[in-house]
Amino acid sequence: MKILFLSLSLYGLTGLALANAADAPWVHDTYKDGDFKLAQGTQMAEVFVAPEDFKCDQIAANLFTEDVERVTGHKPSLVSDAAKLKGPAVILGTLGQSPVIDKLVADGKFDAKQLQGQWESFLIGTVANPLPGVDSALVICGSDRRGTAYGVFEVSQGIGVSPWYWWADVTPAHRDNLFVAAGTKRFGPPSVKYRGIFINDEDWGMNVWASKTFEPEANNLGPKFAPLVKGPPSAAEASAEAKISSIGPKTYAKIFELLLRLKANTLWPAMHEVTTPFNLVPGNAQMADDYGIVMGSSHAEPMLRNNVNEWPHDDQAAYDFATNPDGVTKYWEERVQSNGKYESIYTIGMRGIHDSAIQLPRGANPVSVLEQIFSVQRGLLAKYVNPDPAKVPQIFCPYKEVLAEFLGNLTVPPDVTVVFPDDNFGYIRYFPTPEQIAARPGGFGVYYHISYLGAPYSYVWLNTTPPALIWEEMSKAYDHDMKNLWILNVGDLKPGEIGIDFFMQMAWDEKKWNPGNLQNYLTSFAEQQFGAEHAEEIGNWLGDFYHLSYQRKPEHLLWNIKGEAARPSDISYTDYNEGYKRYAGFNLEEMAINALYQQLPASQKDAFYELVAYPMVGTALANERFLANELAAHDLSQGRAAALDWAAAFNDFTAKLDTVSNHYNDLAGGKWKYMMPDDPLQRDRSYRNPLLSQTVSANQFKPAEAPGMGVAIQGRTEALQAGEIAALPYIDPYTDRQPKVSVFNTGTSTGDWTIKVSEPWINVKIINSWSDLALVKVSDLMMVNVQG
Repeated sequence: MKILFLSLSLYGLTGLALANAADAPWVHDTYKDGDFKLAQGTQMAEVFVAPEDFKCDQIAANLFTEDVERVTGHKPSLVSDAAKLKGPAVILGTLGQSPVIDKLVADGKFDAKQLQGQWESFLIGTVANPLPGVDSALVICGSDRRGTAYGVFEVSQGIGVSPWYWWADVTPAHRDNLFVAAGTKRFGPPSVKYRGIFINDEDWGMNVWASKTFEPEANNLGPKFAPLVKGPPSAAEASAEAKISSIGPKTYAKIFELLLRLKANTLWPAMHEVTTPFNLVPGNAQMADDYGIVMGSSHAEPMLRNNVNEWPHDDQAAYDFATNPDGVTKYWEERVQSNGKYESIYTIGMRGIHDSAIQLPRGANPVSVLEQIFSVQRGLLAKYVNPDPAKVPQIFCPYKEVLAEFLGNLTVPPDVTVVFPDDNFGYIRYFPTPEQIAARPGGFGVYYHISYLGAPYSYVWLNTTPPALIWEEMSKAYDHDMKNLWILNVGDLKPGEIGIDFFMQMAWDEKKWNPGNLQNYLTSFAEQQFGAEHAEEIGNWLGDFYHLSYQRKPEHLLWNIKGEAARPSDISYTDYNEGYKRYAGFNLEEMAINALYQQLPASQKDAFYELVAYPMVGTALANERFLANELAAHDLSQGRAAALDWAAAFNDFTAKLDTVSNHYNDLAGGKWKYMMPDDPLQRDRSYRNPLLSQTVSANQFKPAEAPGMGVAIQGRTEALQAGEIAALPYIDPYTDRQPKVSVFNTGTSTGDWTIKVSEPWINVKIINSWSDLALVKVSDLMMVNVQG
């Protein structure tokens, strides 16, 4: 019996058991014997958190009362004196920090032995008569401050509040009664120790929205720069100062709350030139600590320093450790000294000012310089954080050219977590060998992108990285012991919600999704946000969206990179109807999502637009615009009058894309104003609006008014000449091939035509393909399927 008990306890720690505990329907609307009465009509259980408990847990308790109100319409009382509790009560707190929780444990009323010494774990359990005057309690007990907060928000999800209630305006379904099933559920520890996001490339969305819409008052907080050489700003600094704005503690508090609701714990903050550095805005660092969030910095920002705006703009040549070790060391020391009291992960090493190769004098060996840098940085950690630097969380990220140095002869201290990046497009560049794993107690991690600004192609508009690809790469990473830190580059955060949600679910419980159930994720996400009625339909359309969009991201529709001459795409409009099929797929997707949007109740429309409609319709319009442009050029080359229709369609789709983006900014009463630029593709720098054929746009192509017939056959670019005889692709009575012949008008008025076959076994089916699919009306385009 003792062995059986031990086996069950160990099994309870596995990811499978955690997933089952989290997914089971454990909050009911109908009372069952032994249930905890969280809400019954207008009667609300009180919520207790000890005043001695962490600020993080105080915040979670207050947010929980608001969550209950969101669902029931009634707000529970928040109590800090246990002697004043009466009736049913939610008692939450951290083991060893909450006197009330500790007394329940000491009195044998709540068994928390499983939490001792665990990382970010929690128990949720019902207890009868826990305190005088309290007949029943729902106890939420965490092993540490974040564990407690995760437990609180687990109950919030159980009653129907999505982690995305604020960031995506998801409205929970109303419920009059909330009864929590009797028993105790255990969660944690997480699969990955440090799990978080990187707000990056915030120039067009997050920065503008925060500084103009949500928190404009933050622009007046703190200095814009903290140059090493004190005194008036240089001309370069003064010029840059006028262009930057702040993302302040009010905005970051919302980001931190989201992280806790997703059971994440780490943030790399916004760091572009347009943004006042995180640590220079008063209140930011303290707000992170209040929420229990571990702050780090990107691979290019060692020691929590934001180089682009904290290193003096007029002294960039001095950002060279080999020639200016004292100046660079002092620069790092200032930040470690000021932030050493907070929970942080320190990036060690060095790159250039902003995501460029390390700056070194000619002939210097980067490996030896980096090893000197490691020694100096760890000395600062020993001085200001912990005398034993091995006990201070540190990462080294061999990004881009640094990977070759790491795989060469660079020695990184073994207690440091080495974080391997993906290739910026979703494929992890390197997995450690068994020998490397055994030699590194600090372990390994992953820096992964669902948003990227840089060469050769950017994509900072929409998240089109399929969850299936994220699963494939991150499950391989986990299997290769890369599980000490996972960071996701999310750009502006919106509209990357689905990618963030899936990534964090994997990071918390790597076994939750697997090849047997992965196809259910999108439906489960849709059900959490919108309920069960349309969840399967939404999930299916999202699956089609990722399938089509990842074939070619909407930001990558151009077939030339920056610096190269523009050229047509490799999409074929003559072979296999490739271009037409892609156009039709996106057009059908657009119409289906717009129709579904109209069916939803008003309370769900904003969330649906943000999470589903805008990404899908925006992608569709970007593709339709691009394909219309190429179809205009294609039809022009064959003399089709329809070239003018495609030219008009191009302009129509451009206007529609502006319209849907502007509508995004108007959602929720203007809550997201400035989050989405009018033409969001322009934020990618490498993207330029496809220029419509000058011949068409200048109206130099003027078809004759009289009708004229043209014929083009599948597999051939040029149209047939008058009187020309041409062979169709091979057909016979024994195959199911259906080559297509396009019959088109070269004039602007209609005319008649006939078609005859030479063999009786050849069948002809005439299709007006565009009207059948309710696509752009090109009335003179007919497709002829030749069937054997």
